[in-house]
Amino acid sequence: MIQKIFQKILQEILWIGIIFFVSATYLPNVAAQESFSSSLTVEEQVSDRQELEMKEGPREKAIELPVSNQSNENLNQEMLTGDRDKKESGFDIPIVINEKVQQFIQYFQTTIRYKFVSWLGLSEKYVPSMRNLLRGYGLPQDLVYIALIESGFNPYAYSRSKASGLWQFIYLTGKRYGLRMNWWVDERRDPEKSTVAAAKYLKDLYEMFASWYLAAASYNAGEYKIINAIKRYRTEDFWMLTKHRYLKRETKDYVPQMIAAALIAKDPERYGFTDVEYREPLRYETVKVPELTDLSLIASACETSLEEIKDLNPELRRRVTPPNETEYEIKIPFGKKDLFLENFEALQPLEKFQFKSHLVKKGETLKGIARLYRVDLEPLLEINHLSKTSPISKGTTLFIPLSKDEEIAPLVTAQKKKGKVRNNRLKK
Repeated sequence: MIQKIFQKILQEILWIGIIFFVSATYLPNVAAQESFSSSLTVEEQVSDRQELEMKEGPREKAIELPVSNQSNENLNQEMLTGDRDKKESGFDIPIVINEKVQQFIQYFQTTIRYKFVSWLGLSEKYVPSMRNLLRGYGLPQDLVYIALIESGFNPYAYSRSKASGLWQFIYLTGKRYGLRMNWWVDERRDPEKSTVAAAKYLKDLYEMFASWYLAAASYNAGEYKIINAIKRYRTEDFWMLTKHRYLKRETKDYVPQMIAAALIAKDPERYGFTDVEYREPLRYETVKVPELTDLSLIASACETSLEEIKDLNPELRRRVTPPNETEYEIKIPFGKKDLFLENFEALQPLEKFQFKSHLVKKGETLKGIARLYRVDLEPLLEINHLSKTSPISKGTTLFIPLSKDEEIAPLVTAQKKKGKVRNNRLKK
């Protein structure tokens, strides 16, 4: 009996020794790894992720896509397999199909089908040139579908947050990436210049996160929002980040929308879009014209419509080219360059005019402004494309046509005298 008890005690001592040995050998390494991982900066974690991937391999109103009510907690991810792999092998962005992606595929197929058909039709006008520009910057060409969910390929799309153009840049981000925005032009609307800016921005975002899903989410929410999310939840997996409350639903839905749009756009027949009327790809030539050249004059020289010139140059906010640029490069229909050069000089008015700009103040009228600058009302109305009954509001800028040989000074409100105001002419 005593012998059996002694043997049992020896066995327990042996097991305790084995457990102690294992703990002493392995647990410190695990603890050290966890401590090291949690002490990494976001930049170091992103760098590690990039190294791992290298080893394993690779304003019309803007679109208001829906905010999903579906939870992100049960996203059963499914990589493309079998026959589907063969069809979608041309994608150069990662494609994952889960419940959220399927939800937006169905939404595009049903709820906004009419709009999505229109967007697909318009896509062919811009996608070929956009793909070339993205490829030139070493980026996946399928990022072009970010523009689809941002604007529906409408250069005049304008959002509540004051984002504008095909790629929906806000003012500060557009300015950071070289887009010019003023009273005369808004280059966020320019298909080529805005795509170049988007390519530079997306390239910077990918270098920051080493993930196209995080780069796309950052394009929507801003890079600092995604950095903070990574810090808070200690993960660089986009789908894991969507399970938490920190990111807005719009950002959580952004990547699924992009994937759904890309899947349909690259194989519309599979998803039931058999009635798409695609536009012709955008083609144009460029010519240089003097400052303040009326677009109708350019249209006449090309023997085309004013609407076609405006369509080719959506960045122009007025019906004239900007001032203070002796030569402005403007787009004209492809094949019209020789005709334009032949006609343009003959169509230009013999007498050149200079212009002043006038910022309308509260209470001013068109007749009063014409009298202020001592110009006839008719040319003032013509150059501003107004009629005598057109309303003008405070803050509107008007062109004032002035003869190049004449210095015209406006009238000025003089000092009050005996409680009355008198208007006097400025001396030259």
